[in-house]
Amino acid sequence: MRLAVGTLTLATGLIVALGLTMLHSLGMHDPKGLASFYQQTRWLGVGMVGCLLAVAIDYRRTRMLAYAFLVAMAVCLILARTPGIGQEIKGGWRWLKLGSISFQPSEFAKLALIMSIAAYSDSCQRLLKRPLYGLVFPGAVIGVVLVLILAGKDLGTTALMSLLSAAMLFAAGTRLRHLVPVGLVVAVGLGAYLATDTVRWRRVDAFLHPERYEETIAMQSEQSKIAIGSGGPFGRGLGNGIHKSGYVPEQKTDFIFSVIGEELGLRVTLPLLFAYAAFSLAALAIARRATDTYGALIAFGGGMLVGAQAVINIAVTTGSVPNKGLALPFVSYGGTCLVAMLTLVGLILNVAIRSSRDDEAADLPESTDREMSVFQGAS
Repeated sequence: MRLAVGTLTLATGLIVALGLTMLHSLGMHDPKGLASFYQQTRWLGVGMVGCLLAVAIDYRRTRMLAYAFLVAMAVCLILARTPGIGQEIKGGWRWLKLGSISFQPSEFAKLALIMSIAAYSDSCQRLLKRPLYGLVFPGAVIGVVLVLILAGKDLGTTALMSLLSAAMLFAAGTRLRHLVPVGLVVAVGLGAYLATDTVRWRRVDAFLHPERYEETIAMQSEQSKIAIGSGGPFGRGLGNGIHKSGYVPEQKTDFIFSVIGEELGLRVTLPLLFAYAAFSLAALAIARRATDTYGALIAFGGGMLVGAQAVINIAVTTGSVPNKGLALPFVSYGGTCLVAMLTLVGLILNVAIRSSRDDEAADLPESTDREMSVFQGAS
């Protein structure tokens, strides 16, 4: 367990440090100066407080709070879609403004959904193989949350959380033959929605035929690939990137990986990939050693979320998939995402710490005989 905790903590620290470094580099060429860097630093402080609180409070006491948290985030998602309260930015209703503070409810909804699925699976573990308890009840709640996220024009987050929710239910014990038909229906539904959304459909068309949109929609993706390719093995040098001078839009947020590739090259992008992989594997190791289903699924869901979101973001910046609008965890500029992710890290560490204490109290060795049996239902 100590190795997993150390790996998770080190990977998070290194990725966060890289993110701040790249935001500082971007700020040197930004007309607003280092405002984004300083703002992200302040949000990092808030995120660290959230992380420490998540570590300090016994996660087992948050089971019922998880449902209240999910309801609160559902209300915030509705408010974010309400004109006059929510903010429409580039066609999406993802932001909720409270006084001088704006935040994305969907980022905290990810955390709330992970906790709620874990709490439900913990309370109904023996019944999850039945369709009613393993699919219908949790699927109805998950579906409501996903529809609210989709209503804010956030197709990327909707698809990501659909996959994550299915993976968590499968790991908890829901039968695969129950999940697959529903998964196909969801996929068809998202495809139909995509076909009726002109903006999103043009992104797909631009991905399939970039030559038709090389000066419009596809320009961002094409320039991103050029930026990453121009970095080569060692990069142009920190602060020496050319494409950040307006060639690649949204470089602080969705496309910050292109800045890393151009300025620091493969010598940093490859270790970054390994850091995300190490984070996810460490979280899964903590899940296997957890002493209860609730903690195991929190660690499992957290590791899957960070890993999957990182893969999708990098796939977008390298032109492997259409633009999804997902941030690179711990790296992209954005206070809501950073605070939510660091709070999630705190929860995973909490699971590890409490599980280790339980082992010590019971005087049980950490062996394969004691590994979490929560995933046995998925076999």
